[in-house]
Amino acid sequence: MLVVLGVLLPVFMGSLDNTILASALPTIGREFGDVHNLPWLVTAYLISNTAITALYGKISDIRGRRVTLLIAISLYMAGSIVCALAPNMVVLILGRVLHGLGGGGLTSTGMVVLGDIAAPKERGKYYGYFSATYTTAGACGPVLGGFIAEYLHWSVIFWMNIPLGLIAIALTLTLLRHLPRHERPHKLDFLGAGLIMAASSSFMLALSMGGVNYPWGSMPILGLFAAAVLLGIAFIVRLRTAPEPLIPLSILSDREARLAVAANAFGWGPIVGLHIFLPMYLQNIVGLAPASAGLSVLMLAVTLNISAGITGTILPRRERYKRIPIVGMVLAIASMLLMAWRAKSMTLLEFEVLLFLIGIGFGTMPPLAATALQNNVSIHTFGSAVATMQFSRNLFATMLVAVFGVIILSGADTSAGAVYSVEGFVGVFLAVAASFAVSLVAVVLMDEKPLGTSHV
Repeated sequence: MLVVLGVLLPVFMGSLDNTILASALPTIGREFGDVHNLPWLVTAYLISNTAITALYGKISDIRGRRVTLLIAISLYMAGSIVCALAPNMVVLILGRVLHGLGGGGLTSTGMVVLGDIAAPKERGKYYGYFSATYTTAGACGPVLGGFIAEYLHWSVIFWMNIPLGLIAIALTLTLLRHLPRHERPHKLDFLGAGLIMAASSSFMLALSMGGVNYPWGSMPILGLFAAAVLLGIAFIVRLRTAPEPLIPLSILSDREARLAVAANAFGWGPIVGLHIFLPMYLQNIVGLAPASAGLSVLMLAVTLNISAGITGTILPRRERYKRIPIVGMVLAIASMLLMAWRAKSMTLLEFEVLLFLIGIGFGTMPPLAATALQNNVSIHTFGSAVATMQFSRNLFATMLVAVFGVIILSGADTSAGAVYSVEGFVGVFLAVAASFAVSLVAVVLMDEKPLGTSHV
């Protein structure tokens, strides 16, 4: 339990930074006199964070979890200093890239550490702590960032990472000192790492710039998509031919591991999108003020955390441990469909009730996905397996956010001067339900193998 507490702070820091800057963007734009490049402050972090996740997993399998986490925290703090001292938007964006390179190892390495200290049968109850920390930090980010930007200065968002980082380093050096060592001699596949980082970066650049900086059918966007496809194919070829590929083939070839990764990605991706677009729905359709809209969405994080914590405790005790997540995902899908049906005339009370049901339903799935993955991979490939799950979740979430933005804009009546329409949000809610359905199918297809009681 002490080791788990030691890695929760890095998890909190990594998750908080995904959302804390959103509310401060207008203030930063006014100070630097540059509002057109504001989206890059989010995109630059997300690209570098997602692209390097798989590399961190491999390093942890080679050098150990403690060294890997220290590297991630150090890069994260260095990026925070660059961002806090940035004299202009260009330097701030570059600082966010460095920030993301560190942030990519904060959340994923914590989950790997959990696998080192707890057998599969015991991981569910501890996973609840990780889920609660991750979702709470992400949900509180916009509120905290808005408060800092309004009453202090936006740079405090980055300065506060320095004392937090120092505490995280101290905890890592002390509490993780006696962490079990499972690493073996490995070769780091730099070529594979470069290919997957370049492919994912090209793909996310195309999604973030398409329809904003350039038309979707323009040569720059089409060129980025083509580069992403070619680099992705090259990465697959590298996986099949490298002496020791970045993502072990034993993970990709394991049916249960693939299903666990799919269930996690198609489940978490829509949740990330909902945290971004639900406040927009409440402000533009329901008519709430920004602060009230942000607080109203907290219901999703609260109920999700409670559900994940309870489920993580219950699942290891049950022989048929899939039944609860299956029922939960059905409830989440039904609630999203009802939200889409009632979107045009939904009251705030109805909205909160539906968020409650979505959070309770979806919260049953993440503990199952994490436990199923770790129950089917070797302890010596733990880092790579968890990093693969994290990478897939982040990449799919980025794709969904871009797709949701296109759906909303396509539903707006621009001739009447409208930016958002209720039809666009209906489309988003239906897309969320469809993604949840894919996650449900993956859970149903999983075999209920007995959970291991030892590290293997």
